[in-house]
Amino acid sequence: MNLQTENFVLNNYIFNRNEIGKIQKEKYSNNYPIVYIIYDLNSKRAYVGESTNATNRMKNHLSNPDKKKLEYVYIISSPLFNKSAALDIESNLIKYMSGDNSFSLLNGNAGVVEHNYYQRDLYFDIFKNIWKGLKFNKVVSKDIIDITNSDLFKYSPYKSLSQDQNRAIIEYLEHICNNSKSKVFIEGSAGTGKTILAVYLMKLLASDFNVDDYDKKDHGVFQKIEAVQKIKDTFGKLSFALVVPMTSLRETLKKVLKSINGLSANMVIGPSDVLKKKYDLLIVDEAHRLRRRKSITNYRSFDDNNRKLGLDKELGTELDWVLLQSKHQLFFYDSEQSVKPSDVLSSDFSKVRKLSTTIKLKSQMRAQGGSDYIDYVHDLLNPNNSKVLERFEHENYELRLFEYLPEMISLMKEKEKQHGLCRMVAGYSWKWISRDSNVADAKIDGVDLFWNKVGKDWINSTTDMNEMGCIHTTQGYDLNYAGIIFGKEIVFNDKTGMIEIIKENYHDAKGKQGVYDPEELKNYLIKIYKTMMYRGIKGTFVYCCDEKLRKYFSQYMMVN
Repeated sequence: MNLQTENFVLNNYIFNRNEIGKIQKEKYSNNYPIVYIIYDLNSKRAYVGESTNATNRMKNHLSNPDKKKLEYVYIISSPLFNKSAALDIESNLIKYMSGDNSFSLLNGNAGVVEHNYYQRDLYFDIFKNIWKGLKFNKVVSKDIIDITNSDLFKYSPYKSLSQDQNRAIIEYLEHICNNSKSKVFIEGSAGTGKTILAVYLMKLLASDFNVDDYDKKDHGVFQKIEAVQKIKDTFGKLSFALVVPMTSLRETLKKVLKSINGLSANMVIGPSDVLKKKYDLLIVDEAHRLRRRKSITNYRSFDDNNRKLGLDKELGTELDWVLLQSKHQLFFYDSEQSVKPSDVLSSDFSKVRKLSTTIKLKSQMRAQGGSDYIDYVHDLLNPNNSKVLERFEHENYELRLFEYLPEMISLMKEKEKQHGLCRMVAGYSWKWISRDSNVADAKIDGVDLFWNKVGKDWINSTTDMNEMGCIHTTQGYDLNYAGIIFGKEIVFNDKTGMIEIIKENYHDAKGKQGVYDPEELKNYLIKIYKTMMYRGIKGTFVYCCDEKLRKYFSQYMMVN
């Protein structure tokens, strides 16, 4: 069947009992599945749903004290709709309206699901046309591509979970239900959706669910709702917060939570903030970046915090602070993304994990090259003569090596025009002199390059391909395409067949302070480059300053 993607109707009604009687007169409003948006222009609140009986559904909503305060309703109908299509369009409306941020959604997030069905890609074309109609009528304001690249969309609690993520959430909720105190680690490599899961969980815990809003046949949805209700019945209203060690990501997530109904910016805190009060639950994102007392900026403040909690000044860590200030702790953790000597040692985490429950995430949610790409990068940067590494090729992922930097920058500019969210990232191989002058920090193949001009939320601050981010401004973020410059501090020894580090060429002072073992520094730098190479959703472009490293890479990736 050839779907006519413009074969739908948007009808607007005043949301009261007198007006909704008119819905029955619409040809496809009560005999077919429909999707609807109830909204209020003054309070900027909305609710999105679907039904096979629009009139009865509206009457039910008018009995709800929160929804009856809403002003208008759009009924979206079409002779092409079936139940699967209506559910999918409803799900997309919730996701994209959340990212559009014109309205605060009253929807809970337990029932946002994603499933395949016949001609799903064509129904998405219908959805895109519905979105254009809503934008024309000024119900929404942003284009789909802009929303897709936004942090509000990427970290939205209305994103559909993978089976892997859904299993982890249900397992965690059931665990906390049955324990007055708990320590849980959710472990997964870069791109397995740990941050999304953290925000999703917070929205679940903050929501009051109306079971009539959900399909009673969906057992997984009701598992989550029942578990959340049991937690509230057992422990009352939980006090919880999201602890984010990295300043840039913390500021980004504050903006995200500020836009979500039931959540707020002050629920995102730094490790020092946990001392201000006791919590029922502390959720720690990027837990591997919690700090110990080594190579940090403000020793006095760190020592004061240890003293306040009765900890040894030298041995107390931010991990200890979290443990002492909460009954329940949930750590999103990946030891392979610990990239600085100030990070809490994996051995210290291991001591806590022995007394904890561990839940594993395996599905790759970011890189379209899947787990094959993740494994490939690990093997590429950790040469092992006993393991044969094959050239990486994937129909959904672009991996290219460049011998001339201007060519890479030129292609990155093209990708930015096509997809947006494409950025240059480099190892900390040049001093940051541009923050005190207009002099370029680096010059490669005649190209002047500058370090990031802002420290917070750099990803969203520029589209300039002559501006480079580093590990500190990119860890935790997604990019459509990442252009990675391997700097002068990382080289290849063609005699030993191993990657080596030149400490003098590594200019992150805090990144090497107190590190005397060359292998320890190499371990940090390899993790840094791995983490940066995991940023790209659609592709990664690579340039190497060291010719021998470039030659080594050329055996295993396409040379542009």
